[in-house]
Order: sequence, then C-alpha cells, then structure tokens
Amino acid sequence: MTAADTKVLYTGRTHTIGGRTGTSRSDDGRLDIALTRFGTVGNGTNPEQLFAAGWSACFMGAMARAAQPLGVKLPDGLAVNAEVDLVQGPDGFTLSARLQISVPGVDHDKALAVVEGAHQLCPYSKATRGNIQVALSLV
Repeated sequence: MTAADTKVLYTGRTHTIGGRTGTSRSDDGRLDIALTRFGTVGNGTNPEQLFAAGWSACFMGAMARAAQPLGVKLPDGLAVNAEVDLVQGPDGFTLSARLQISVPGVDHDKALAVVEGAHQLCPYSKATRGNIQVALSLV
C-alpha cells in the first residue's frame, strides 16, 4: 500500500500534561479530563480505561460493518465489555486485553462470525494484533 492508496478520515488530537496524574484535553474541547493513577481515590480516569472505551466503541462500529454482508441485524442490546490490563513482567510493562461481546437474540454461530469479522476490520484490533494478548468471547 502506498500513501496514494490511503486517505486520512480523521485525526484525534489531545494535549496531555502531568502524565498519569495530569490532564488531557482534545483540540476541539470535547474531551477534557483529569488523569489519575489506577487504585487512587477521586475523579479522573487512566490510560487503560480510555483505551478500553475507545476499543469497545470502535469494535461495535466494526461489528456493524461485518454484520452487513452476513445479513445479520444487530440488536439494540449489543454491548462490548472491554478489559485492558497493565501488566508488569520481566521485560517491563505491557498490555493485555479481553473483549466480552453480547449479541442478544442472534444465533451463536452468526454472532461469532460477526465478532470474528469485526476483529479483522477494527483498527484497534489491527493495531494490537501480534503485539499484546487479546481474548474475545461471546457472553
């Protein structure tokens, strides 16, 4: 693939200060959050929660795309629970993740086909493939 074959659809921009105990704000002001270390008391979130939220939302969009050619109508109760772990091991810090997908009222095999298709389409899934441990499950 060459640069001529690609088209940037959107660029998210944030300005973060203070790291895990700072703040992050998007250039359009729609995101303006306090950052806190996990396990601390008070308002704020952490990078792992932000990653889980972004991935689960993106994955649901990819599911809608994957469902179309399969003729599967996704239910209103569609949900993705994402868990992103910050892991410390012998080589330093890494991430691992689990996506638990609920597709109520859809045949298991069809739902599984949608999930597998979404995992191939989702940019977050592509970015993590081969880089971190990822487990997908239908619940």
